[in-house]
Amino acid sequence: MTGGEISRFAGTVASSLENNSFISLVFHTPDKANPDAAEQGFLKAKGTVRHIGGRDIIQLETFFTEGRVTQRNVPKDGADRLISEYLSLFMKAELSDRDGTASLYRSKKGKYAFIKNGSPGTKSYQVSEAAGNDQAKKRLLTGEEEFLYQLGVSSRDGRIHDKKQSKFRQICRFSEYIKEAEAKLPSGRELFVYDLCCGKSYLSFAAYHVLTEICGRKVSMFCVDLKKSVIDFCSGVAGRSGMDGLHFICGDILKYEPDTGCDLVISLHACDTATDMVLDFAVRHDAEAILSTPCCHHRMMNELDCPSIGFIAERPILKQKFCDSATDSLRLLKLEAEGYRCDATELIDPEETPKNTMLRAYRRKNTDFSSATQKEKADRYLETYRFLYGKYPEERIFRLYHGA
Repeated sequence: MTGGEISRFAGTVASSLENNSFISLVFHTPDKANPDAAEQGFLKAKGTVRHIGGRDIIQLETFFTEGRVTQRNVPKDGADRLISEYLSLFMKAELSDRDGTASLYRSKKGKYAFIKNGSPGTKSYQVSEAAGNDQAKKRLLTGEEEFLYQLGVSSRDGRIHDKKQSKFRQICRFSEYIKEAEAKLPSGRELFVYDLCCGKSYLSFAAYHVLTEICGRKVSMFCVDLKKSVIDFCSGVAGRSGMDGLHFICGDILKYEPDTGCDLVISLHACDTATDMVLDFAVRHDAEAILSTPCCHHRMMNELDCPSIGFIAERPILKQKFCDSATDSLRLLKLEAEGYRCDATELIDPEETPKNTMLRAYRRKNTDFSSATQKEKADRYLETYRFLYGKYPEERIFRLYHGA
């Protein structure tokens, strides 16, 4: 490798790896002047440290314009060669370290600039503390699960298909949330779970698998969607995967009424107000826990009536970002007024999908809906709704107006 700035960057990366302070190495901004980069459709590449086969390696994922993702494993002592190879394809490289960052930029004239923030690669950490090193991390799913094969996520030998790497990461992360939720659900009896607007049901299968195979619970799970073709497909997958307690129902969630209790309600990317329908279903049926990742937020975009934030709303892209956050925040206010303890977190890295906000809610026991605290929460929701929409909601707080 030649060039003073390149050598400085490579040396910082090497020190970061040696000191176990390495988090990630990202290459981006493809070199349009390079025929190979242009022809193959490179987007970016991201390397993280993984413990595989008894040794630490750099696992590099390369993303392409048509959605393809490739993965390669490189020994830690091969970082020099990796950097040299990928700098011919990309204009920028960025190191993230526990103690700072280092960036290398190439101009159109071929000159390099090296920028360092903090002190990356200068402090040594124990291997168990190293960010990005997952030697102790064990995913709940291995890729060998029958339902993943049936859904086309993995091959028969358990290898995750390149185009499904992102989906698999999403499924794995959601599985962890399901396992966390199970600990808060009633014990010693069968669980009743609902996935509304289930779609192709990647998460339905994962949730059922985690609850039954990993947590050892008896589960009856009901997945509802309007698309008959999807329901038929998923029913077949459930049968071939031996998931006898997983049931798929073709129907409208507004009209669907369960015959059993309701412990957990989940939904992934229910579009616009469909998420509100899911949350209302959960409240009406006393769900103990709710895990919901909303999708689009068209309603507030179309109905926002708040002169006080006109300085935001007059710019479409900023209005969209505001409406996304405001809609989900309003949903959590309503759930709190309904007697739930709520938070919002990320389902997965925002680089995977922009629709990655997970709304979580757990029902509080013995909530007194006549208390001043609950009435204050209800008033806060109602007044916030009025502030945003210029009117009060037609449906108020279910518990306050229909009895606890």
